[in-house]
Amino acid sequence: MSVGNILNLEGQVALVTGAGQGVGLGIAQMLAAHGASVAINDYVEERARGMADQIVRSGGRALGIQADVTDYDSVARMFQQANAHFGKVDILVNNAGNAGASQGSGGERRPFWETEPADWKRYLSVNLDGVMNCCRHALPGMVERKSGRIVTIISDAGRAGEGHGLEAYSAAKAGAAGLTRGIARSVGRYGITVNNVAIAATNTPAIAAALANPEFMKKALAQYVVRRVGEPSDVAAMVLFLASGASSWITGQTYPVNGGFSFSM
Repeated sequence: MSVGNILNLEGQVALVTGAGQGVGLGIAQMLAAHGASVAINDYVEERARGMADQIVRSGGRALGIQADVTDYDSVARMFQQANAHFGKVDILVNNAGNAGASQGSGGERRPFWETEPADWKRYLSVNLDGVMNCCRHALPGMVERKSGRIVTIISDAGRAGEGHGLEAYSAAKAGAAGLTRGIARSVGRYGITVNNVAIAATNTPAIAAALANPEFMKKALAQYVVRRVGEPSDVAAMVLFLASGASSWITGQTYPVNGGFSFSM
């Protein structure tokens, strides 16, 4: 592979979960712009199909697939559709997260000692179970072909911890990171790499109301060395790198894309 085309994904097929909007959509658009065919998953069918149509109109190759990543059988059907349409899935991006279909709204946050298992489940289901479901269905084809890329979008909450009602979210993201490291050890011999991207506040519909609050923004940005929130394109650029041939000797790692929100060795 020459230096000039090291990020070229022509001939590759990517499946991006939660890609009907926000970070997932930015990732799907970035991968498509670099030549990949993209299966766009979303819990809401209209979003999945609408964004896929948008990429196709721009000259790319895409398919919208509705599926609930927390449901094992739904994920199986999603991969069946992607494989039937494109013939394979080379790149899996586990992006669906937050609190799942509720978009993280979930009502007022309460101290952990006032929460119950039902409160934890909405975070654990999508951020951990969903990643496990998708990896389980992506890996057989990758192992057979002896190549593949898996990238999971976690959060700085999984690296540094987050309180104020997000303890279960932190646990789920940390669990997904641990899953990544475990799978990376198991599948590296097959030419498959598995990595995480840890993000902080990013400009998406999920936090649009907070971003519109000047007082909130003043306090929030004081925590960032780079004095702005992230954009989906910031995350997408790192995912592109990890999905490409440029990262073929990198696996089991977590890359923070966080504007300096937290530092770590």
